[in-house]
Amino acid sequence: MLPNRFRHFVLLILILVATQVYAEDVNPTRQSLKRIPVDPALIDVGDGDTVVIHWNGEDKERIRILGIDTPEVAHHSMGWYDDQPFGPEATAFAKGVFAMAETVELLRSAEPDGYGRTLGYLFVNGRNYSVLAVTAGFAMETVSHYGDNGLPGASEAVLAASREVGPVAFEEPYKFRRRMRALNDWREDHEGGD
Repeated sequence: MLPNRFRHFVLLILILVATQVYAEDVNPTRQSLKRIPVDPALIDVGDGDTVVIHWNGEDKERIRILGIDTPEVAHHSMGWYDDQPFGPEATAFAKGVFAMAETVELLRSAEPDGYGRTLGYLFVNGRNYSVLAVTAGFAMETVSHYGDNGLPGASEAVLAASREVGPVAFEEPYKFRRRMRALNDWREDHEGGD
């Protein structure tokens, strides 16, 4: 039998090992800077530039797709209730692309965004989704503003597609978000005292 001081040590080691095994079962390895396969059936499209991957059980990974910004759809939690023009179309485009995907690969950046979302590129049937969205006219490129996030090859492909396509037919989504936040603030200031 082990002395008391060693029992606590052994118990701690067993707990740490069990925790590590459980973590590996729940969370896939979050490798960055390397393409990893994703079963297309695990992907839920949030909008034209955000998806959620349901790895297993409670393990969900929210992906902010790099290189693009798409028109917004209504976000009640953020205080706006109207879709931006082309927002529903951009979302429908994303849903169609991922629904028809035979293969999907995720290329994560090394760092998440300020909201804790994974930043990454998705490759659908070997093609960069961000390039597809820009080429289809449902996204504007953001590489020139945010940089390549350590993924220069994928980022340059988005820039090249954007140069080829030219200007987008919709208001820049960041301007739309800013207007919606200002409108929401105005409403709170003027309707909150009733």
